[in-house]
Formats: sequence, structure tokens, C-alpha cells
Amino acid sequence: MTMQQEQSRHARRFGLPIATALVMGNIIGGGIFLLPASVAPFGTISLVAFVVLTAGAIALALVFGRLAEKHPATGGPYVYAREAFGDFAGFLAAWSYWITTWVSNAALAVAAVGYLDVLIPVHGSLAATVTAALVLQWLPALANLAGTRYVGAVQLVATVLKFVPLLLVAVGGLFFFDTDNLGPFHAGDQSMAGAVSASAAILLFSYLGVESAAVSAGEVRDPARNVGRATILGTTAAAGVYLLCTLAIFGTVAHDELVGSTAPFTDAVDAMFGGTWGGAAVACAALVSMVGALNGWTLLSAQTPYAAAKDGLFPRVFATKRRGVPTVGVLVTVVLASLLTVYNYVAGSQGVFEILVLVTTFTATVPYLLATAAQIFYLLSGQSHRVDRGRLVRDAVLAGAAFAFSLWLVAGSGYAAVYQGVLFLFTGVLVYAWMAARKIKAARN
Repeated sequence: MTMQQEQSRHARRFGLPIATALVMGNIIGGGIFLLPASVAPFGTISLVAFVVLTAGAIALALVFGRLAEKHPATGGPYVYAREAFGDFAGFLAAWSYWITTWVSNAALAVAAVGYLDVLIPVHGSLAATVTAALVLQWLPALANLAGTRYVGAVQLVATVLKFVPLLLVAVGGLFFFDTDNLGPFHAGDQSMAGAVSASAAILLFSYLGVESAAVSAGEVRDPARNVGRATILGTTAAAGVYLLCTLAIFGTVAHDELVGSTAPFTDAVDAMFGGTWGGAAVACAALVSMVGALNGWTLLSAQTPYAAAKDGLFPRVFATKRRGVPTVGVLVTVVLASLLTVYNYVAGSQGVFEILVLVTTFTATVPYLLATAAQIFYLLSGQSHRVDRGRLVRDAVLAGAAFAFSLWLVAGSGYAAVYQGVLFLFTGVLVYAWMAARKIKAARN
């Protein structure tokens, strides 16, 4: 067997189902298992925030679909920003997205250990806790290093397994729904607009990941056609699950109990079917969900640096690709995430870790803003490939809505996160200066 045949055996481009699973799996991580309790204090008015956010997320998904038709290449927002505004904008998109992915992976692993502890007690030993967190990071990384064929298989299986219990609660809750459990429509001392904004601030980041198919466009079959479809299908499906699960839990768990709940899905399962087996069931579902998210985010963490490295904006080593996967990007990302995880546990620096995670909620929106601005630029400059006037108007409305949604994400991060995120983001300027200088020097030679 030749090297090329070996590579093609392990590398396989994603079809529409796998690309859709990638979007769904990356949007739905572990947050869904706490969201209903987080927004319960605001009352059922929080469902209004869900609807508004879903509309914004779908607008963003549609914009990514349009941009993927124009630039069907690996890198997603990085490619769109660079093509529209040049190298520096592209670098900022790549740098900020890369920060988001590896810090988020560390956060996912730490959160997953909490659910693993329900099934296999590990928190009694620091060594066992750290080992469990590292294993949860490295297993998805190994699946990535094995090739895109295995990444897709893991992602599809994880998405199916995570949706079974979620749909059980979403659909089963309809049969046990009691309006007396809903509580007030508007709870608390805030105005209705304030309650919607406050609950939206909690829910905003549940939709991060809509760009997943666009970032991996180079690994998707017929990306000009399938990236947009996968993005819209995955985002819509994830939004539907979010909304149905939250509504079902609102109707099965008494409002006063839900406000203080630390495991709302467990409480809902116990209320619907009796017994105390809900905790283990929800822990399994959350663990599968987070492993699937880690699998997908690990791939994405390497794709943007890969695209930037090919253009000379990241170190050339990040452009190394085997079996369809940027292997160096995967390794560097998992090592950085592992070091951050160990630091979090060993130094007991929970405050520092929470600050870093909060910063990623800002850095994740930078590529969104640049990508939607790129679409607006193409429309205003007449560079859009669409010539139909009606389609241009619709695209303009969608781009405006997606840009507003992205700004709302920034606002929802809070002043501290934006301040610290800007500092974190601009540390990359030195990296850009170094890479840009090397690029010019190489051109001269």
C-alpha cells in the first residue's frame, strides 16, 4: 500500500450528515444540562430570550453559508476576514479563534470530570482528578490524529448518543407537563426588557459553534453547497433541542425547586419516571456530550492555524497535515489545554481559570464580527456573486442581523471580559509582527 493510499484510507471528507453533526455537537456541549436552572430565576420570559437568540444564531448561520459559497476553504471566518480586509484582520480572526478553542477545551474537560465523578468517584484524589481530565482531552485528540475518517465517526456516534436522552426529556416532558410548575412569567425586580437581556446574557454563549462547518470547509464534500446546509440544519436542530428541553423542564420541575437546582435534568427525569436513577443517566449523557464537543473542537482548533500557516501568518509547522488532519495544530492545542488544566487543579487557581474562560466568550465573537463585516463589505462593494436584487436585499438584512447578534455577544461578555479579552487578543500583535517580518524577508530572498 502506497503512502497516498494509506493517507486516503484514514482521511475522508465529510458529507452533509457528518458536517451537520459537527455543528450540532459543537454547539451542544455540557451547558445544556445547567441552562434551565440558570434562567429559571427570570421566569418563563427567558423563553423569549431563547427565541430572539435563535433568530440571531440562524442569521449568523445563513451568513456563514453565503460566505462559504464564495470562499469554500478551510479556515472559515479567518478566510473571510483575510480575503475582505487583508492579512492583519485575518490574523486577528485566526488568533482569537485559536485562543477560544484551546481554552474552551480545557474548560470542557474540567466540567466533564464533574459528571464523571457521579459515575466513578475521582475527586477524592488530586492525581485521579488530573488524570481523568487529561484522559478526557487526549482521547478525542487521538481520534483526530487517527484521521478525519475517525473524527467523523466519533462525532456522529456522540451526537446520536447525546440526543437520545435530550429528546427523552424534551418529548417525555410533554406527557408530564404541568402548568402549575411554570411559575411566574416575569420574576424578579427587573423590567421585562431587563429580564430578557439578563437571561439572554446567560444563554448567549450556548450558540457558539455555528461556524464549525465553515471552519472545516476544506474537509467537507462540495463545501459551496454543504457548508451552508450543514450550518443551518445543525444550528436549527440545536436550537430546537435547547428550547424543547428548557420548556419541558419548566413544566415538570416546580419553579421554586428549579431555581435552586444544580442538576435540572436529573430532577426532571426523577419527576417523570420516579426513582433516583436520573443522576447517573444525566451524567452519562453529559459525559458523551462533552466528549463529542471535545472531539469536534479539537479538529476546529487545528483548522484555523492550518489555514493561517499556509498563508504565512502562523508558523509553517502548523501547515503539516496527515490523514486529512493538521496534526501539529492538534498536538499543540491539546498540550496547551492540558497544561492549563493541570495548572487549574495543582495551583488551585479557580479564579484565574474562570477569568480565562470568560475571556474566550469575547475572543469567540471577534471572528464573527469580522466575518459578518466581510459579508457587508462584499454586498456594499458589489462583489457579491449574487446578482438578483431580491437576494441581495435578503443577504443585506441577514448580514445586518448577524452583525447585531455578534455585537450582542460582545456586550453579553461584560466589561471585565471585554477589557481582559482585548489585552489577550492584542498579545497576538507581536506574533503577527514576527510572522509578517519573516514573510517579507523570505520574499526578498
